[in-house]
Amino acid sequence: MKPMLKNSLKIPYGTRDFLPLEAACKRSIESSLMNLFTKWGYDEIVTPSIEYLDTLTIGNGQAIEPHMFKFFDRQNRTLALRHEMTTPIARVVASRMRDAVRPLKFSYVSNVFRYEQAQAGRQCEFYQAGVEFMGPSTAEADAEIIALAIQGLKQCGLENFTVCIGQIEFINGLMSEFNFSDETQINIREALEKRNLVKLHEIIEQTQLPERSKKILSSLPLLHGDKEILKKAWDIACNEQSRRALDNLSAIYQLLESYGVAEFVKFDLGVIRDFDYYTGMVFEIYTPEMGFPLCGGGRYDRMLSDFGAACPSTGFALGIERIMLAVEREGASSETLKKDCFVAYTPGKIKTAIESAQRKRNEGLVVELAPYAMTKEEAEAYQKEKKYASLLYVE
Repeated sequence: MKPMLKNSLKIPYGTRDFLPLEAACKRSIESSLMNLFTKWGYDEIVTPSIEYLDTLTIGNGQAIEPHMFKFFDRQNRTLALRHEMTTPIARVVASRMRDAVRPLKFSYVSNVFRYEQAQAGRQCEFYQAGVEFMGPSTAEADAEIIALAIQGLKQCGLENFTVCIGQIEFINGLMSEFNFSDETQINIREALEKRNLVKLHEIIEQTQLPERSKKILSSLPLLHGDKEILKKAWDIACNEQSRRALDNLSAIYQLLESYGVAEFVKFDLGVIRDFDYYTGMVFEIYTPEMGFPLCGGGRYDRMLSDFGAACPSTGFALGIERIMLAVEREGASSETLKKDCFVAYTPGKIKTAIESAQRKRNEGLVVELAPYAMTKEEAEAYQKEKKYASLLYVE
């Protein structure tokens, strides 16, 4: 094979092809989720894959820019492929829907791009389905978002997963209580986000805090469990900010009980999401034997302020490929390509065959018409090979 042709058969690192059965599974999941979002009152929104880099990095540039695909337009302005959907939707609201009646509820299915170490369920180009709820700054809105994420996974056929809920303000309150420098706060957050307990211990030991305070900080990754963990956290938090955050989580939990989904919920007060814009409740959803979340989201009340249009907001994103992988591992997938009828014909019968195929398609069947005349034996072999349920042979 010539070198040029050999290279042309490759695809870029971190991307993938979806073969027909995979594409059918992907489309089924996306359609199911979008139908669900519509039933909950969320309107679909579509934004460009390409945005100005300054737009996508507003309020979050230092953390995310190294993971973005960047290039230049003809005016030498820096562009980037979107790395998530929340920021572009915030731009739309601030620029084109500033006077729209609140609340605003949006849903989407989109591809996004991030430099990642590629592996199963984690690519540089990947697909997300999600919602944004803009307007209310309430526990009711956060509970709706979590309940909808849970219902979305159930709609895809999953039952074995756990929602881990945290609160950014709980950790912020502790940081303020202990009067940490900005650098120390960043280092602690990074260690919590990456679940690096060794690094967290090293940072804490370098502080001049009393032993009791060091123990409180060291216990953050261990503050996970059912609703009783909120009482334990209340006892160790001696500041009003952290305790208000715990009250918020308690209110959200009571609402999730009303939704009938509390059985899926655990609290994890060490949860730190990978974007700096979160301001309150945050959550991730995990399934056994997968080391990354199927879903992540939370409250981001300041993002639209960065665009000059203050509006409290909350939302989530579900990873489509990750759901596909989880569905496959859980054995919940039964997706097949629907193929009802293959229409073949003898020489001179193409007109009748076309009419027959059209009639069956109008009945809602999936029908393939032979591209040329063939014998009945050839038609039967093709029908079997392509797995059509029936054969109509026109002669």
